[in-house]
Amino acid sequence: MSSVPHFPTPPPLPASSVGVEFSGDRGEFFRLVRNGAALELITFGFYRFWLATDIRRHLWSYTSIDGDAVEYTGRGRELLVGFLFAMAILLPIYLVYFLIGIEAARVKAFLGTPVFLFFYLFGQFAVYRARRYRLTRTIWRGVRFWMDGSGWAYAMRAAGWGLLTVLTLGALLPWRQAALERYKMRHCHYGDLPGRFEGRGWDLFKRGWWIWLLVLMPVLLFSIVVARNWPGQTHIPPSAAFPMLLAVPFLYSAFKAVEWRWWVSGIRFGEVSLESDLPISGLHGLYWKVIGWSLPLLIAVTTFIYVCSAVMKQIGVAPYAVFSTAGKFYGSVAMLVLGGAGYLVFLLAMTVVTRVYLLRDLWERVLSSTKITNIDVATDVSVKGELATALGEGFADSLDVVGF
Repeated sequence: MSSVPHFPTPPPLPASSVGVEFSGDRGEFFRLVRNGAALELITFGFYRFWLATDIRRHLWSYTSIDGDAVEYTGRGRELLVGFLFAMAILLPIYLVYFLIGIEAARVKAFLGTPVFLFFYLFGQFAVYRARRYRLTRTIWRGVRFWMDGSGWAYAMRAAGWGLLTVLTLGALLPWRQAALERYKMRHCHYGDLPGRFEGRGWDLFKRGWWIWLLVLMPVLLFSIVVARNWPGQTHIPPSAAFPMLLAVPFLYSAFKAVEWRWWVSGIRFGEVSLESDLPISGLHGLYWKVIGWSLPLLIAVTTFIYVCSAVMKQIGVAPYAVFSTAGKFYGSVAMLVLGGAGYLVFLLAMTVVTRVYLLRDLWERVLSSTKITNIDVATDVSVKGELATALGEGFADSLDVVGF
């Protein structure tokens, strides 16, 4: 009887990985945000809902995964309705707190902490619901992302972890980030493919502990020096504060690079996994470019106000606009208007700079560092999930915690 030849079992094929590509034109994005800033000025800020939608559509549509672009289907009108609904809830609270402050300063001081905690919880609720809204408006290969779970449960977790982080002077921040991201990701889905987050707090701490020490130790030492050498002083001497301010952009950009790499590398959808190799210095240039642009813009608006003041002085108009101790206004109304207009243009110009460098360019750098493994698992996914309302995004916008 002849024996059947035995062949060794071949080793399993390595999991295939694909990169994420972003092909958006920088000039096109600049024109988008520049024109959007002008329309925000004309519409007293209400155009920001449509601008946010246009920005997301640009970023999503030029993002390609395995050759297929991502689609964003949100609408500016949805964000406006969510914002108005949120303000209908929040404005009475603002009004009651304001009226109490007028009638009884002591009661207002007593209510300060509860009101702060209420808005903190509302802000965390808004963060969760805003992500839920954006996910349900994101489609890839005809399948929608979606999210369930409770925004209030997330807010309570965020409050608890926030308190522990404050009590430990920031040492527990990595574990806070990991716990909250695990809750969000286990409620995220791509069709019927469940999401999860495998990043650990210890991994983030190992990568960024030195940043925490570089921030904490100078602050503690500086507090001791100030207490000994400048007793009773209520402000920080510029000579002592300048070195610390110079280090802030480096430390913050390094922390954000570490955090982005850790976050992306922890994302999973079923067997699909993401990995990032973003270097720790990968975002330094972006933050310094924002600072670099802020200086000439600040000089320009200062020069504008100075020239207006000099012209008004020449024509015999008081080149100032202030309030006296009696609460009465005196000076030039025209100067007040011109100064306010210059300041407003400066703020809008800075939003353009920030959106170009810290939205578009940051998006491109993070995506270019990302690889996706086992993407083939996502080719056979069933459609599932329902659209979420923009209420959470409206809360986020009204509390100024909305992300892109």
